[in-house]
Amino acid sequence: MSTRRQFLNTTASALSGLALSSCGWTLAQVRQSAAQPGTSNKLYIYTWSNYTDEDLLKSFSEQTGIEVITNVFDSNESMLAKIRAGGGSEYSIISPSDYMVRQMSEIGLLSELDHNRLSGLNQLLPRFQNPVYDPGNRYSIPISWGTTGLIYNTQKLKEPPTDWNYLWDNQKQLTQRITLINDVREVMGATLRMLGYSYNSTQPAQLEQAYEKLAALKPAIATFTSDAWRDQMVAGDLWLAMGYSADAIKTAQDNPNLKYVIPRSGTSLWTDTMVIPKSAPNPEAAYAWLNFILQPSVMAQVCYRLKFATPNRAAIAQLPADIRNNTNLFPPESLLTKCEQIAPIGQFSEVYDRYWTQLTSS
Repeated sequence: MSTRRQFLNTTASALSGLALSSCGWTLAQVRQSAAQPGTSNKLYIYTWSNYTDEDLLKSFSEQTGIEVITNVFDSNESMLAKIRAGGGSEYSIISPSDYMVRQMSEIGLLSELDHNRLSGLNQLLPRFQNPVYDPGNRYSIPISWGTTGLIYNTQKLKEPPTDWNYLWDNQKQLTQRITLINDVREVMGATLRMLGYSYNSTQPAQLEQAYEKLAALKPAIATFTSDAWRDQMVAGDLWLAMGYSADAIKTAQDNPNLKYVIPRSGTSLWTDTMVIPKSAPNPEAAYAWLNFILQPSVMAQVCYRLKFATPNRAAIAQLPADIRNNTNLFPPESLLTKCEQIAPIGQFSEVYDRYWTQLTSS
């Protein structure tokens, strides 16, 4: 079962005409050893687990003569720690999420992109041509986006959830049948939104109020997990889970009793990107990679197979109508206006982390 951090592509020739078949695919073996850059015909990428696949790497190498070596990280924060410790000189492509792009650019870790060397930027949706986390795409190229919401079992819950407050209103019924994402900004953000505040609040009183609400809900929570809920939801062991849209929509395909809902008061709108670190050992290969990924046919396959919403309007035009019209995948603007992108909050992150430690360790 794939996760929101998985990324599928097939070769350019196989994608011509967007032959949307149901044939299987196999993930590439991802090397997790330390990078050893130094040769011009190699491209080292630092990304999320399973964000590359065998066909993608092979096709790129055949077209460019460049060998790709992919190392993985498990969180934006662990990635940043390595890059700040000198890891930026090991990799030519990194895949941070939206708020981390802004943080990395503010501390001078990223190269400003030369748009004259890139093809297809004009095919990005307007929202992604001037994103709040990186105005004008000075440092990053979006690769996928989606929402965070609730997936539930229609056979177990008589009344479907419509908003975040459902968890508290039905706490007794849901005890040990729900999970929340193992992410402080997502969980605290959703609670803040339920209370009528910003996902990115830096008001101490608001954070304390959100923590107290979560502490009250804690006895009902089976666990905090970003991935393990999927098998449990399919099996019926869980009745409701907080999850990313890509994971939820795909998981629902394995059990027709499962449905995904975007909370009507709003949620987080996440974007994953590609950047070039300032000390990249092979920027030429990095630009070749960006142009390869920017192909609409590649972006369309990501959306079709893994249920990532694509930021590429040319790719959207190639999708079947049922995919284009899926409002869980492509929410209406009336709902998107209520959503927020998670933004850096500076030293106030220490407050979030302190509450998170208290919540998850108690």
